[in-house]
Order: sequence, then structure tokens, then C-alpha cells
Amino acid sequence: MRILDRLVLKNFLLLFFLFLLCAPPLFVLGDLAEHLDDYIDRGLSLGEVAMSYVYLYPLFIQWCFPISALLGTVFTVHWMTIHREIVASKAGGISFHRLVAPLLLAGVLLTGVALALTEIVPRSNKISAQILRSETPGRSWRSDFVYRSEDGLSWQVSRLTASDGRMTDVVIERRVSSEERGLHVIAEGARFDEDEGWLLAQGFLRTLSSDSTEMTLEFDRLVMADLVERPEELLEVPPEPDEMTYAEINRMAAIIQRTGGNANELLVKREQKISIPVTTLIIILFGAPLATSSKRGGAAFGIGLSLATVLVFMMLLRVAGALGEAGAVSPFAAAWIPNAVFAAAGLVFMIRVRT
Repeated sequence: MRILDRLVLKNFLLLFFLFLLCAPPLFVLGDLAEHLDDYIDRGLSLGEVAMSYVYLYPLFIQWCFPISALLGTVFTVHWMTIHREIVASKAGGISFHRLVAPLLLAGVLLTGVALALTEIVPRSNKISAQILRSETPGRSWRSDFVYRSEDGLSWQVSRLTASDGRMTDVVIERRVSSEERGLHVIAEGARFDEDEGWLLAQGFLRTLSSDSTEMTLEFDRLVMADLVERPEELLEVPPEPDEMTYAEINRMAAIIQRTGGNANELLVKREQKISIPVTTLIIILFGAPLATSSKRGGAAFGIGLSLATVLVFMMLLRVAGALGEAGAVSPFAAAWIPNAVFAAAGLVFMIRVRT
């Protein structure tokens, strides 16, 4: 690696980690000021609140990745511009595109770190919610509902309690077809086992083939491998998207769609778990050519440009997300429209910048 590459990379990473270190405490203070009354009403101790923010810290760090990348890029390139380091590099035969290549490489590596955080953040958020006692009370049980499993079985359940993984008065049906036998199961109850899945107890199993042949069996215990969802996944109110990983959101969305619900909001959140970390790279591509102007003052210019960029990106993210949740655009498009706009603008600026 050239000395100039190391210089650019060192300056960028120094600024990136400086902003990444300083910004999350601001989110903590803002969130604490907003929810302090709720914490007092719940009777939470200072230690519990502090521990909850320890587990929330990965979320705040994840939020800061694109912002820190933008600030690091803008200040690195702008300081090199006003100190004539870019001019000296061009005089030595090094183009602007080659000069900022280490920034793009750093963006790729940081994007990988941000993607890894998307698997850590939901788990830490869930622990923080448990400490703050902010779980939704309605999540613990559900009564008199119908559920359609992945294999087309319709479950009618009198009552489900997620805490002990039990159902009462279960009826399972599948219509007869040319490919599968019809099925009708009545059971007094069911229990979820981590290894075997749902175990039905005390009931009758009746099958019906297309030629009207019937078979009826009485059972004390029956394993139903067709239903793979866990008790908490069958609840009427799903966990918050911030408390679910990409795979969990994908599975929950499939459940909602099978039961006739609208899963657009979850699908948009699922796609954003990929698109938002990628913003770290795209924001570097966008910010580097904009910071080459030496006609404006140093720190004020860098901060102003960064704030304006963040505000525009957040506005696009919210508008596109709302369109995706309403069904006006696909969830994939809703999540990637802001990145596509900034990537296109960044490429145009890169092409037009003097090399």
C-alpha cells in the first residue's frame, strides 16, 4: 500500500471512529430524556436503566455508521482540498478517483461490519426490552383463532399460552385433493417440544382419500411435524421488527401472508436490514466528490453538508418506506430507493469531478 493510501485511510478511520465514539451517547441522552417518565412510572432502578442502554448501544452504533462514514469522508477530503494535498497528488499523476479508492475500500469493510450488527442488534434489543419491562402484555396468550400452516393445514385453537407452549381444544383440517388426502384431527390439547415440535394429546385422527375411503384412529399422543412455528410466532401481536433478525422477519412475514394479513411493513423492514448497512458505502461515494470545493470554510462546510445529506436521506427513507407499506411500490424498491438515488448522484459527481 502506498504512503498516500495509508495517509488517506488513516485520516478517514481516525475521524470515523472519533464520530462513532462521540455520537451514540447523544442518542442515549435523547432517548433517556424522552422516556424518563416511563422508567420512573415502571419503578425501574438506575442500574436497570443503565444496563438496558448497554444492550441498546449496538443499535445506536448501527445508526451512527452512515453518519460517521459521511463525516469522516467529508472532513478527510475537504481538509486535503484546502491544504492543497489533492492538487499535489494530481501534479504527481494521481487522479482523484485513485486518491479516494482507499475510502471506498474502507466503505466495503465497514459495510460488512454493519451487516454483522444487523444480527446482533435484534438480540440485544430484545434483552433491553426485557430489562425495561416494555414487552407488550398481549403477547403471552391468544384465544379463539385460526391459523394456516406452511403445508396448508388449518388450525383452529381455543386458547394458546406462549409461556408454557400449550394449546387447548385443537381442530386441524386439510381438504381432500388429487395430490393429498383430506385430514381432520380433534385433540383436547397440544404441547410444544423443542425437539419434536407440537405434540397433540387425547384425540381422533380421520383421513379421507379422493375415492371416499376413510380411516379413523384414536390417539393418546400425536406428533404434528407440519406445524414448525414456535408458540410466540403464533401470537396475534408479533415482536417488534427491531427485535427480530432478517430470518425471523422473513418467517413472520410468511406467517402473516398465509393467514391473510398485510405483511408489507415487515417486508420493508426486512429489506432495510440490508439496504441501510450498504448506505455506509454509498454515502462515501456520494460525499467524497462534494467535499472537493475549497470556496467555503472548513468545519462549518463539512458539518453543514453532512447534516443536509442526512436529512435528505432520512426523508427519502421515510417516504419510500411509507410507499412500500402502503403497497404503492414493492418492499424491495421501498428499501433501496434512497440508496439508488444517492448512488446515482454519487456516480454523477464522481464523473464530473476534476481528476
